[in-house]
Amino acid sequence: MGSCTRLVVALSLAIGCARPSTLPASGASGASGIRLPLGARLVELTHPFDDKTLYWPEDPPAHFELKPLWCDAVDAGFFVCLKQVGSIPEHGGTHLDAPLHFAKDHPTVDKIPLARLIAPAVVLDISVAASTNPDATLRSADVDAFERAHGTIERGSIVLVRTRWAERWPDRARYFGNARADENKNLHFPGIDPGAARMLVQRGVAAVGIDSPSVDPGVVVDYPVHQILLGADVPQFENVASLRELPAKGALVIALPMDIAGGTGAPLRIVAILPPT
Repeated sequence: MGSCTRLVVALSLAIGCARPSTLPASGASGASGIRLPLGARLVELTHPFDDKTLYWPEDPPAHFELKPLWCDAVDAGFFVCLKQVGSIPEHGGTHLDAPLHFAKDHPTVDKIPLARLIAPAVVLDISVAASTNPDATLRSADVDAFERAHGTIERGSIVLVRTRWAERWPDRARYFGNARADENKNLHFPGIDPGAARMLVQRGVAAVGIDSPSVDPGVVVDYPVHQILLGADVPQFENVASLRELPAKGALVIALPMDIAGGTGAPLRIVAILPPT
């Protein structure tokens, strides 16, 4: 039994057997209300949404404004604070792409099965290639090399591609390769090659994520990887953070988007549970 399988089993037992009085009240291993196996830990993979959040060039201007509506004492004598979030595009910050984004009549955000969003993860690392070539891509040869080292990517896995581009966030010029928010060209950042995307679809993966702006590299103009993955109903996670903390295999990923009915994309809160070491 693999480490991730043991972790899933342990979590299932914890959820099913733990009484409320035994659940941790706080801390990295207990904020979710689930008792994790001893030594397991949670890793945040989300860039927070704020006024520095990056959106795709040429998207409508994002008006991220956390505006206080009321933050004061009320007549009854206790404190209440309410805020309003300004308008933002679906595809900005750490977010999910639903199949409908590039595949007509395919599922929207609210129709994606949870089994595609909560699953064991594998991390394919192309950060060495990306360090010298901003247009580097995950290639079929990289998938082959990973599987020689770690075994075949199992059906239902979430595949995460590590490029170390998250370390450039939120510097638009360094992250997109172009500082202009109104120009969707001359972009340079790493992504995935169409051949590798087809291999992942053949493996029956649940979802694919990357720590750069897009699963397609910045130099492409027709977005073939979007077409391949979303056409196969494989949701995508873009602008993922902190993949450096994840092992090649063994983590369990929980990637839950805002459940927008009819949405082509949505802000995403994504975390990983790492097994005990």
